Amino acid sequence: MKFKKMLLFAVVLLLLSGCWNRRELNTIAIQVGLGIDKEGDQYVVTSQIVNPSQIAMLMSKGDKTPVMTYQEKGHTIIEAIRRMTTAVPRRIYSSHLRILVIGEELAKEGIGEVLDLLSRDHEMRTDFYITVAKDAKAGDILKILTALEDIPANQLFNSLELSDKQWAPTISVTLDQLLSDLSSEGIEVKLTGISVEGNQQVGETKANYEQIDPEAKLKFKGIALFHQDRLIGWLDEQQSRALHYIIGKVHRTIEEISCKNDGKISIDIFSAKSQLKTKMHKGNPVGEVHIEAQGNVADVQCKNLTITNTKTIRKIEKKTEEKIKQEVEKVLSNVQQNYRVDAFGFGKSLYRDDYKNWKKIKKHWKETFTELPIKTTVDVKIRRTGTINNPPLHKLED
Repeated sequence: MKFKKMLLFAVVLLLLSGCWNRRELNTIAIQVGLGIDKEGDQYVVTSQIVNPSQIAMLMSKGDKTPVMTYQEKGHTIIEAIRRMTTAVPRRIYSSHLRILVIGEELAKEGIGEVLDLLSRDHEMRTDFYITVAKDAKAGDILKILTALEDIPANQLFNSLELSDKQWAPTISVTLDQLLSDLSSEGIEVKLTGISVEGNQQVGETKANYEQIDPEAKLKFKGIALFHQDRLIGWLDEQQSRALHYIIGKVHRTIEEISCKNDGKISIDIFSAKSQLKTKMHKGNPVGEVHIEAQGNVADVQCKNLTITNTKTIRKIEKKTEEKIKQEVEKVLSNVQQNYRVDAFGFGKSLYRDDYKNWKKIKKHWKETFTELPIKTTVDVKIRRTGTINNPPLHKLED
């Protein structure tokens, strides 16, 4: 019996993989940021690598920068990455990648080849965020040193995640989500833009994060609209937020409405849901968007305004509804007439709910979408008015 147990134990040991592919930390270069640009017929790949000796000295702030960037060219992306071995003394390890920045010019030509490489690499996880450099090269974005976070790629990852949840004009998209949208029928890809504000040259030096007000900052700005895998245009901050209202991606944001006489009221929207549908009516598709939002009164700059009055609360709700509806209809019109791409998913809704009719019109959906009538309704409820009833300005007037 004892012999049989030992034999079984030996067989089990043979089936265990162990650490057959382990790599020691001192043999790898941990890549946290990746930038891909296009110059002529060549790809320019920029890799942001963690400086391990400097990260170990975070409390003492050594003389070296916490990250290093390496850049190479190649006719293919993998060729440029492998060419980095002529300068990087360690094998580049991509499992901890936090941010991918795609150059604007490359995005206009198409990101299909980029996604093919990323999805084939077995080492690369899919939980990093993907952005598009706006009015800048991806390599320039990754060269900027940040002040609050020692590793710039981590700051970009955390900032995009936070602004997605708290502000709404940005959207955090992972590789899995991007591939899903790219392969889905009736919806187009959308990515957040990122740009450099300030002095690029100073931003690449330690002097940038040693100042109380850095001369160069990285900022997420606008939404990049795609047709298939090609960038075709940008939405500004206001229209980006309106787009997210439509597709149900607003987690939290601030809406400002004007007072009757002077000043503004800020409404903290903490919940927003969207119902987007496409139905056939008399042989033609018709779109519907219904948005339900809940908010709190966050800031009142109006004089002689009684917040405790239920009629006043209803007026605030009505004005907020009108403002959101106006913004939503504006972005719908802009995208339908100027970009002519279904960035919202009206086609996907028809594909999901009425595939028989979708098959009939999907070949000319781009043209159909530009003429698609869309009915918009918005319902806003104010839940709380804060810890005071009337604004301090009201008392000052008295």
